[in-house]
Amino acid sequence: MNRGTYVSPSAGKLRFADYADKWLSGRNDERATAARDASIMRNHVVPRWGALPLARVEHSDVQAWITELGERLAPASIAECLRLTSGVLRSAVRDRLIGFNPCEGVRLPARRRKDTDDLTLSLDELTAKLLPATPDRYRALIALAGGTGLRWGECAGLRTDALDLVAGVVRVIRVAEEISGHVSLKPYPKSRAGRRSVPLPPFAKELLTLHLRDYPVGSDGLVFVARTGEALKRGTFRARVWKPSLRRAGLPEALRFHDLRHSYATWLVSDGVPINDVAAVLGHEQTSTTLDRYVHPSRDRDSRVLRSFAASALPTAG
Repeated sequence: MNRGTYVSPSAGKLRFADYADKWLSGRNDERATAARDASIMRNHVVPRWGALPLARVEHSDVQAWITELGERLAPASIAECLRLTSGVLRSAVRDRLIGFNPCEGVRLPARRRKDTDDLTLSLDELTAKLLPATPDRYRALIALAGGTGLRWGECAGLRTDALDLVAGVVRVIRVAEEISGHVSLKPYPKSRAGRRSVPLPPFAKELLTLHLRDYPVGSDGLVFVARTGEALKRGTFRARVWKPSLRRAGLPEALRFHDLRHSYATWLVSDGVPINDVAAVLGHEQTSTTLDRYVHPSRDRDSRVLRSFAASALPTAG
């Protein structure tokens, strides 16, 4: 008690679920983050720990739970489960309800690389296969994503005031945010670096010009809307437009819309664009993010490597 580290034995009798609810409601998160975390808590964390008193959560039990989750959840999802559980218990330590955080030292399963991790399109596959296989109404949307590396929310939230076809530039100043099936516009991008201007390649500029000529914009100036005039929903677009277009184009159905962004970054780096410039157009604050997540080996990697040695040869035997 003199050291200030005393924790009353009765303090940890509070149920995990009750304290977690208080912890979640007190956080100052973005709406999308709050909705995601509440879903993870409700579906995975509370079913396991909710009924237990805080003091009854043991390190070995948390480790066993994480190992069991590895049999049915992806490593990224498991990491989120542990992050939230640890956040609740770390806060309980600060509130003097328990003496230590039993999540400390828990080991997460290693993330194994999959064959689809490096799945990207070539520029020719985008322009000669995917775009012709895409319905006219959505062709400019895919051209925009592939030609600028914009995220889904940045594409779906694009309004006419952020598009300058004369200058050939798109400005990222807001994003579409989908929560529980409802789409709204958030008046700022993902980060400070996310507010940016990106040049439009000729094919994207051409298709955007045709799109604005042939299809009405939404009531709030949205460039891309569904046939009903409503904002696009990601899941509906994936099922009704993206996947069928991949099939018609003869491309792998494992490709995600976000892989257009990965492809864009890879093209730029492969063509010698400085990494700081690539990070800037992608909206990354750190170039390490660009290198670690978005740049994949180009398909002609081996031949390009060997060309570096084209002038070398062993001396001719005398």
